[in-house]
Amino acid sequence: MDLVIGIDIGGTQTKMGLVDQNGKCHEKTIFRTRDYPDLEKYLDKIKETSDDLIKNFGQPVNILGCGTGAPNASSKNGTIENASNLVWKGSVPLVKKLQERMDMPIRIMNDASAAALGEMLFGCAKDMTDFIVITLGTGFGAGIVANGRLIDGFDGFAGELGHVDMTLGDGRLTGLGVKGGLEAYVSATGLKRTIMYMQSKYLTESRFRDIAYNDLHGEDITKAAEEGDEIALMAFDYTARIMALALANFTAFTQPEAFVLMGGLTNSGKWIMDPLKDYFEKSVLEVYKGKVKLILSGMEGKTAAICGAAALIWENHKN
Repeated sequence: MDLVIGIDIGGTQTKMGLVDQNGKCHEKTIFRTRDYPDLEKYLDKIKETSDDLIKNFGQPVNILGCGTGAPNASSKNGTIENASNLVWKGSVPLVKKLQERMDMPIRIMNDASAAALGEMLFGCAKDMTDFIVITLGTGFGAGIVANGRLIDGFDGFAGELGHVDMTLGDGRLTGLGVKGGLEAYVSATGLKRTIMYMQSKYLTESRFRDIAYNDLHGEDITKAAEEGDEIALMAFDYTARIMALALANFTAFTQPEAFVLMGGLTNSGKWIMDPLKDYFEKSVLEVYKGKVKLILSGMEGKTAAICGAAALIWENHKN
């Protein structure tokens, strides 16, 4: 059976799995990225986990290669460079070092761009030529497809829309130090920061007044919204309004048929999606109204990022 190793390197967790030609992920596993501040030991863990996935599959497999999605990854250089949410700093020659451990084709790409390839091969964008994937996890990532082609950029770093300066009032810094940058507001981390901001601005009673920032989780905010907590509802509304303005601006650039949303923040469902759609239609230029869809990923939720990474290898075998 032909399979591809898919690796999603996140600021908090690394997810790995074996992905078949239909985008089905087998033998998924997760470990904490931050438990491996030493890069060499992290790469040893990748090799060990890959071997375990193959051994546990239960039947003979032919591994076609390894695709990796990571923040600030250059597909052209095979490196991760100055990623704000990762423990390794500077330029990390990930492909070169993995190649020393794994004898197979290895590709790396910005995680959101990899997700865009995954949506084209396995997800809801199979028949689309113009769309933008938005990843809403620890940060805010974007993978842009225009005229049927992924926009990768001169050096492989296109799509860093999370660090676009929105010139917002309190000027929060993103992980790369951009004042008023988008991901500081629109991401799982940004939502937590907004909860704290709302509590400092309003005296409204809320369950979050007794919860420390590091003990606050996205599912807690969603549950609070379901129970009518005003701070949670205001936080979702604030986040959706900023995101809608950003997506309206991006629409004017490439006129996508759809924005495909994925990542932890989308697990909040209607609490983020309903106000987002409302604000988006109010913000977008008249010529685009009613034409741009805001939809969730067509790849299987918890394995979407793994399948996106695997698409880096599968795209060469499907063409």
